[in-house]
Amino acid sequence: MERLHSSDAMPAHLRGSIMALGNFDGLHAGHQAVARRAIERARAEGRPAIIATFDPHPMRLFRPDTPWFRLTTLDQRERLFARAGADAMLLFDFTRELAALDPLSFVRMLAQDWGVAGVVTGQDFTFGKDRAGSIQSLAELGASMGLIAEAVAPVTGEGGEIISSTRIRQALKSGDCATATRLLTRPYTIEGMVQHGDKLGRTIGFPTANVDMGHYLRPAYGIYAVRGLLPDGRILDGAANLGIRPSFDPPKELLEPHFFDFAESLYDQVIEVQLIHFLRPEAKFDGLDALMAAIAKDCEDARQILAGTPHLA
Repeated sequence: MERLHSSDAMPAHLRGSIMALGNFDGLHAGHQAVARRAIERARAEGRPAIIATFDPHPMRLFRPDTPWFRLTTLDQRERLFARAGADAMLLFDFTRELAALDPLSFVRMLAQDWGVAGVVTGQDFTFGKDRAGSIQSLAELGASMGLIAEAVAPVTGEGGEIISSTRIRQALKSGDCATATRLLTRPYTIEGMVQHGDKLGRTIGFPTANVDMGHYLRPAYGIYAVRGLLPDGRILDGAANLGIRPSFDPPKELLEPHFFDFAESLYDQVIEVQLIHFLRPEAKFDGLDALMAAIAKDCEDARQILAGTPHLA
């Protein structure tokens, strides 16, 4: 799959595309419906299928002090888009210049500059300066330029709730991994390079692979049952501390998975860590023996939970 940037010209072989247009952070079940419809139309009409996303997220541009809230990195999104069947990912460089475009100029950019033949969005999609463009204006403006617009209705989950990134973030902040997994259709997954740390874990028999949280949303701090996905395709069960390690000084925010029955070095490798189940909040223990006993119990609890949990990519 190709990765395109909005500052570049659209390659000739990708003009005439059907484009799924949105932010698609997380590519949850609702986003998947939009992407699926765009790809279905593209295949039926013999056209390329492109999924577009924005970086930075518009909220990051206008409210830069907002705490980190990303559900996926761009690299993760690219793999998800490819798995969905897209031919290319278009990365909108979300600048103040792009945000200031009036709706007509934005649609002209899609239809004329990039040669997009059709756009599929969610029903709540807005665009242009002051978010003045709606799905109705997208359809009306596009029609005069040969661009067909289509909106996909929201997808609802159990109990009729609308599936949204906001709902997923709320679930993760409360430690509700099951709801996040259901809405995403896969576990929430943090990807990062394994760093050298203070190596305290190995001195007490529980070596960890330390991963910086980067720009990801911070889920509830605590201990999780996790699965690790290694670059060579292996899948490892484990338990992880996500937080600031209150039993150690100085505090440092990290995701620290300990993988069961695994002793190989992972330093400088990029791994993925799936949060499967929240076990307990972080706690400070009186002494090393109490800490080791708690870790041992966490690992046993995680083993039991993971033994009954199927693997989800």
